[in-house]
Amino acid sequence: MTEFWETSFIEKQTMWGFEPTDSAIMTKDFFLEKNVKDILIPGIGYGRNAKVFMDNGIHVTGIEISKTAIDLARENGLDIDIFHGSVNDMPFDQKRYDGIFSHALLHLLNQQEREKFIQDCYNQLKPNGYMIFTTVSKDAPMFGQGKQLDQDYFEIMAGVKMYFYDADSVKQDFEKYGLVEVSQMDEPNKNMKNKPPINFVIVTCKKEL
Repeated sequence: MTEFWETSFIEKQTMWGFEPTDSAIMTKDFFLEKNVKDILIPGIGYGRNAKVFMDNGIHVTGIEISKTAIDLARENGLDIDIFHGSVNDMPFDQKRYDGIFSHALLHLLNQQEREKFIQDCYNQLKPNGYMIFTTVSKDAPMFGQGKQLDQDYFEIMAGVKMYFYDADSVKQDFEKYGLVEVSQMDEPNKNMKNKPPINFVIVTCKKEL
């Protein structure tokens, strides 16, 4: 996964544009409502989803595997702490955060990596903190494409493996981590108008006292 995303990012640069995703905007509103002030964004990329939080007074720390992405974030004025490394190596600090937002990352991990990632995120939440994951659903247009590797897990193209969630698999993976809400939304490709929207599952968890 590391090699694919580093190469892909170098080739495509800022292919997703600089507008935040609709799910990031929705999460920002939720975090403001819940008085979340300090968040971690694993897989922050070049920061397109970070600024919407920062512009609303939320402190952001990132994790990113691609040095190229981090350099682009810096070039575009993202002056925040970003740990250079894989989410598989979390935690990078011993800090506890009010909130965690992870967009379009979870489904790129295999089962063992997903389990560790969810656990690591939960461990870095403060009591009463929230973590929100957006992950591709079985209603996405690419579900079932390519080579099937396991149940709901496909190599949709060379080097790109995706796990597709539904309500049952969300419950299975998140029930013991304070699952409070599951919803779905179609995310438009804002920088690629000719591409169809992708259906995402949005998972919200709360770390109880």
